[in-house]
Amino acid sequence: MTARPPVDLRHALATLDPLPGELVRVSAELPARYGVSAHYARWAGAPAAPPTGAGPAVLFDRVRPDHGPTRAVLMGLYGTRRRAAGLLGCTPAELPRRLLAAVAAPRPPVPATDPARWPRGTLPLDLTALPVPVLTEEDAGPYLTLGAVLATDPETGVRNLSVHRMCVQGPDTLTIWMVPGRDLELAHQAALRQGRPLPVAIHLGLGPAVLLSSCCPTSLVPPSVDELAVAGALAGQPVELLPCRTVDAEFIAHAEYVLEGELLAERAPESRHGEVATPEFLGYQGRAHPSLPLVRVTAVTARESPILQAVSGPGHEQSVLLGFGMEAAVLDLLNRRGTPVRAVHCHTAGGGQLMVVLQWPAKRDPEDDAAVRASAEAVLEEFRMAKLVLCVDEDVDVESDQDLWWAMVTRFQADQDLRVLPDREGFPLDPSQHTGYSRAISADGRTAKAVFDCTVPYAQRSRFHRPRFTEPSLPVPRRPGAPLPR
Repeated sequence: MTARPPVDLRHALATLDPLPGELVRVSAELPARYGVSAHYARWAGAPAAPPTGAGPAVLFDRVRPDHGPTRAVLMGLYGTRRRAAGLLGCTPAELPRRLLAAVAAPRPPVPATDPARWPRGTLPLDLTALPVPVLTEEDAGPYLTLGAVLATDPETGVRNLSVHRMCVQGPDTLTIWMVPGRDLELAHQAALRQGRPLPVAIHLGLGPAVLLSSCCPTSLVPPSVDELAVAGALAGQPVELLPCRTVDAEFIAHAEYVLEGELLAERAPESRHGEVATPEFLGYQGRAHPSLPLVRVTAVTARESPILQAVSGPGHEQSVLLGFGMEAAVLDLLNRRGTPVRAVHCHTAGGGQLMVVLQWPAKRDPEDDAAVRASAEAVLEEFRMAKLVLCVDEDVDVESDQDLWWAMVTRFQADQDLRVLPDREGFPLDPSQHTGYSRAISADGRTAKAVFDCTVPYAQRSRFHRPRFTEPSLPVPRRPGAPLPR
């Protein structure tokens, strides 16, 4: 799609504009409350409720908040794996290896040399006037679903960029859900130990390399590594930073919106009117947390005619963003084990995390049968989110659901090719990982994991030959007016 990754969101959209079917513009005015999400649902893809299917990026030109002017909202930019990888100048199979290379050779961010290149103004300090979508009638409120938080740990001095779920609670207040033990929560705790809030910059609308790097798991990008340096390597040029105007923090110069603020010690309920938060990426309605930290926003700045980027909780897009980083982390594990895996695909049906497809090269000897299963089990043990591993041969297209099911049907016998790992640490957002569902697990958030070995046994390989169709050699068409051959 592009030889060099676009720096910012606008350049990403410009690369899609001339490509048929990749970008849809909706000019009709739609409300931010329910309107955008309902319109986009037809393209969100599984696990959104049917009828739905992966489709284009959709730019809603005129989205109306509960009060305030209409503004643009973008959804679905990363709604297909092919488009997401294409924005970074590669194929889905190549992107995880590109991420590994970027982690190995990071390019640190730099101060913006020409701030006028990214002109921005200050908007009224009123989050309720922004076109932040409300996805369903049950939602706790408007959610920043793709807000990337940049903060610096006051004890280590290391930056962290990560995406978090944030609910608008008032004109200058957000609640934020941080996964326990991750980098941002650790930086917040470090600031609180020093008796002060943590300065943050929240970005809405970033370039592909930056956003994808922010979604990488800690196993791939440990706390000592700056996600912005990974993004710089992935983009082929350093990320440019500017100082915030109201807090002691930096922000990414090309961002569409920046919410400057402080992550406080105070806490509040995520929802004030029920138990529901907003739809989760596994396809179920999320439960509201009774107490979450507050962010006090001190300023809102934006580029001219800014574009607010959001995702629908259930759907391909969030799963695609999470999946590529997970694939790179799995590749890294298998590389360290000396396992010659051909490809890794974290399927969107599992939110890019729970279902992992491993493609293997041709087996060389009988010992490879056991090696495949041992490597698959290692993935399940290493990554708590991984619940199912499907192993396939090199002649199976890992991007094709039809081919994956074909391999399952014709290369799998449940009595010998299924390996179950009982009662392992899992992921509570999967509602089946609950003691009320299975008495075999010891606590909620634990699960049985499984390896489906759909690779052909070495001794049987001659019986599983797929036919290949060869194009016939056709004569070269004669140019009009060219002499006939003698």
